[in-house]
Amino acid sequence: MKIYGIPNCNTVKKAREWLISNQIDIPFHDFKKSGVDETLLNDWLKQVSWEKLVNRQGTTWRQLSDEDKAAIVDNASAIQLMLAKSSVIKRPVLEVDGKVYLGFDEAIYQQVFNK
Repeated sequence: MKIYGIPNCNTVKKAREWLISNQIDIPFHDFKKSGVDETLLNDWLKQVSWEKLVNRQGTTWRQLSDEDKAAIVDNASAIQLMLAKSSVIKRPVLEVDGKVYLGFDEAIYQQVFNK
């Protein structure tokens, strides 16, 4: 069980605050400090598509050139982007019992943690 993201992301803050308020102690993996590796990304991509894992609404994506955006067409190209720019990953990523959940939805967290 682990939650991944960057600490200054508002959605990550909301998720972590919800976990704390529900007395759920879960390790936090900071992409900026600890990075992300290809094996982890491949594991996540077995459950969610690269189109969902790459946050195409965020600042990091918007700052890419049109050429760079157009080059992201499959798992392999998305992995290369996420390895180079971890802040393009949809946040937070919650892993519980081998399942991956993207973003923060209180109803889903309540269901996952039986709250």
